[in-house]
Amino acid sequence: MSSGGPWESRGGYSRAVFVGDSAWVAGTTDAGPDGRSQHPGDIAAQTRAVFEIIRTALEQGGFSLGHVVRTRMFLTDIVLSTEVNDVHRELFGDIRPAAAMVEVSALIDPSLLIEIEVDARR
Repeated sequence: MSSGGPWESRGGYSRAVFVGDSAWVAGTTDAGPDGRSQHPGDIAAQTRAVFEIIRTALEQGGFSLGHVVRTRMFLTDIVLSTEVNDVHRELFGDIRPAAAMVEVSALIDPSLLIEIEVDARR
């Protein structure tokens, strides 16, 4: 499944792959068509936007956020982890998937503060 993101065709990957009762959503940012963040400087807004893109991808394959069993969050500044955790808890507080949060030196565009991957099972 493709979301039409700017790097999918260039990098030769899919936004999400569905096989049987499993789904994998690729690293997702809130990049617009120009490859830059739609919410520059606001990691909470970027996180919400990313999870909305992920929700849409999952729904296209017959899944929901309730099926998520693992999240992987890559932040360019771990100091912002509290804001990310707050959004994650809003969405997954009852689901409680396995999760990882890692600081990385950079993402593909400097305006992007977070990239998220998820795995889901029905």
